[in-house]
Amino acid sequence: MIIGKIWRSFKAQMNKLANFFWTADPIAQMQYEYDQAIEQLKSGKDGLAEYQALVRKVARQVDGNKKHVAQLEAKIKAYLQSGDRDTASKFALELQKAKAEMAENVEQLEMHEKAYDNNVRKIKNATKKVGEIKDKISKYDAELKLSRAEAELADLATTFNFDVTTDLGQIESVLQEKIDKNRAKAKVAADLSDEGIADIEREEAMEAAMANDALKQFEMDMGMITPSTANVAEEAKDLGPAQRQTETN
Repeated sequence: MIIGKIWRSFKAQMNKLANFFWTADPIAQMQYEYDQAIEQLKSGKDGLAEYQALVRKVARQVDGNKKHVAQLEAKIKAYLQSGDRDTASKFALELQKAKAEMAENVEQLEMHEKAYDNNVRKIKNATKKVGEIKDKISKYDAELKLSRAEAELADLATTFNFDVTTDLGQIESVLQEKIDKNRAKAKVAADLSDEGIADIEREEAMEAAMANDALKQFEMDMGMITPSTANVAEEAKDLGPAQRQTETN
């Protein structure tokens, strides 16, 4: 029981010390996390290059399988034409095995190609998020400097009550829990699953829709279209050319 209390007290003091360093220079902490994310992205890209080499190797195996199958088929036809069915049957058996091996390699190739493409998208998305972190560093750095200058000019050092952990949302909830563990560390895992692709597609669709709305708003602001014509154009787009032709007839 006493040991437990001592241990809890020790952890409390260590937590206190950690919080002190976190809040002493939040911009430096954000920059550190950004640099770490960049390094892990580099590692992920290196792993992706290695995986691409594996994909190419399997692709060469598939090409070799196809050539082997074609050669066996040609031999079988030649022996059948010469009337040598025994030899042709031996090659036919070999052809079955070759086709089975080719089918397995084709399946592996398709799986690896899909996984590679998915992880390329993940790394691109992670790169975009890291860029947003860099923008936040500049933003918060400027805001901190401005707030300090305002405090000095207003001579409110004793009443301003500037708490960096509060104003910065506990350092963006400790950098969004270290940017969600650096976007799951952005590593190219061996399993290369589809996880996260649906979210990326939804985000891309949302950004496309927002961009389209912004363009229509710009056209209406410039007087290029009116709200009514914008709705008509949108309905025509939804109907498609085939249905519009049917309604015209």
